[in-house]
Amino acid sequence: MFIDELTLHFKAGRGGDGVVRWRHEKGKDHAGPSGGNGGKGGDVYAIAVRDVGILSSYRNVKEFEAGRGEDGAKNLRQGATGKDVLIKLPIGSRLTNMSSGYSIDLLQDNEQVPLLHGGRGGLGNEHFKGSTNMRPKESTLGVLGEEAKFHIELLLIVDLGIIGLPNAGKSSLLNIFTSAQSKVGDFPFTTLEPSLGNFYGLIMADIPGLIEGAAKGKGLGHKFLRHIERTKALIHCISSENEDTLQAYRVVRNELELYNKDMKMKSEVIVLTKVDILTKEEKEKKLKLLKKVNPNVFLLSILDDKLIKEFGKYLSAQAGLTKTFKS
Repeated sequence: MFIDELTLHFKAGRGGDGVVRWRHEKGKDHAGPSGGNGGKGGDVYAIAVRDVGILSSYRNVKEFEAGRGEDGAKNLRQGATGKDVLIKLPIGSRLTNMSSGYSIDLLQDNEQVPLLHGGRGGLGNEHFKGSTNMRPKESTLGVLGEEAKFHIELLLIVDLGIIGLPNAGKSSLLNIFTSAQSKVGDFPFTTLEPSLGNFYGLIMADIPGLIEGAAKGKGLGHKFLRHIERTKALIHCISSENEDTLQAYRVVRNELELYNKDMKMKSEVIVLTKVDILTKEEKEKKLKLLKKVNPNVFLLSILDDKLIKEFGKYLSAQAGLTKTFKS
């Protein structure tokens, strides 16, 4: 099961306690303080990894705690620092501290960021020694580490995002050009989670179907709109089954821009799918209409090897996606 959103509870380590200890000399009960300080508690870090499915491993484990710092010891020995916790998260994760509202994005492979700091260690009695207090008997306890819940959401980082209304042929397109095995059906919302594929180095993602009102949370809503934020370019699939292909195009474009106005700046190519159901005249009419909003329009049918080859040739030529695709 693909998971792209969850909440985890993190707790940094408590600092170790300072201790009361004494140096012993022959003939004396104790000659002076020698209690060491406690060690610092462990920190909590997040690290970005190339595994979009790793969030699934946290389904049954929602709490993580760093190690406690060791207590101080005699002869001024300081306690060891507590063990850090390193949380592996997929590249593209956005983490939001639910207490402070602070957010951070993981965008680079092996990027490591601190989330919570461990508590400082307590002070041993040697720390309190002074000219007026030669034999201090006080020490302090270690401090609790920081603690917070983090909301984690994955925003896929891919080269090409395949978008469109439900049942627009997105999964079929992904399956044709990559080794993906996305589920395909002739009814809406067959795809309930993003599917990824690789086409000669281009990472493609089938973004589940959007509907009118998605930007306001209708249907699958924001759950999948956010995955489009970081795609470099878009393949906009429009089914030939739509009587008004321009309206189908505008519905999706409008939802993208309502969700994030910067979406309109993304490069895009239109693919009119399932063209095998059209007559020659119908193909020409729909093609002409779509080219009014975007000059890059391709016809596609899983039953037509020639059309598949033509679009595949176009995709394979995309080295600089944002330069080649025109909005």
